Amino acid sequence: MNSQPRPQPRLRPGTRPRPPEKPLDGADIERLQALLDALPAPLDPLDVSMLDGYLCGVLLQPQPVSAERWLRFVTDTEGRPLPAGLDAAPLHALLRRRHAELATAIEHRQWFDPWVFELDDEARDNSMPDADTDVDAEADADIEDADANPASQAVYPWVAGFALAMEHFPALMALDAKALTAPLALLYRHLEADDLEDADDLLEEIESLAPPEDLTQAVEELVRATLLLADVSRPRAQTQHPQNQRPRAGTRPHAPRPTRSARR
Repeated sequence: MNSQPRPQPRLRPGTRPRPPEKPLDGADIERLQALLDALPAPLDPLDVSMLDGYLCGVLLQPQPVSAERWLRFVTDTEGRPLPAGLDAAPLHALLRRRHAELATAIEHRQWFDPWVFELDDEARDNSMPDADTDVDAEADADIEDADANPASQAVYPWVAGFALAMEHFPALMALDAKALTAPLALLYRHLEADDLEDADDLLEEIESLAPPEDLTQAVEELVRATLLLADVSRPRAQTQHPQNQRPRAGTRPHAPRPTRSARR
């Protein structure tokens, strides 16, 4: 048997390793939100907080989801195509960067900073039900119900985005139900019980949980649940989650709202 080590691949002369892309900063997030807000009606794009939960849901699927499949539900919750002639390259570039950033964190079971924003007084006022349309009233009522705990209200858009990913890409939910129950409860506790159908075990687990004490704990549980779900859908030989690290809640001048319909 040949015991000599295999030669390591070498770069061609004059080439350099491609540096990893920088994480999106506050200005990038603002620009991303502006690009999403600029999409014309009747498109119903996600906001940046829903987007973040949605991307985590996409990345937790047992098999990779191609960009062509997941991008369409970012720019419209129903997956309708973009108008002909619209230059989506800047938007897609930012989306792919956040997708790559989250993919690295999930793959290596590292803490990441979810895009969750504490609602200010104006945003809380705007979350009151709007009687103009049934859709708007229903969406706003969901947020108002979450206001039983301010932390739940703040993380609601992120969890709603995750739930949207489960709707369009259900493969994760078809895995071991027993292994999924505890981490899913950490997320779906922020939704209304009426939204969870045929989920008796999940509801029982949710009822056993104490409400999060503050936004920091609620955000930490988003990360913890994501990494626990990754252990189910994409297990590693030896998984060690970081200890004694708490993700910080993001900051943004104006709190995002769940969907365009809810913003009207």
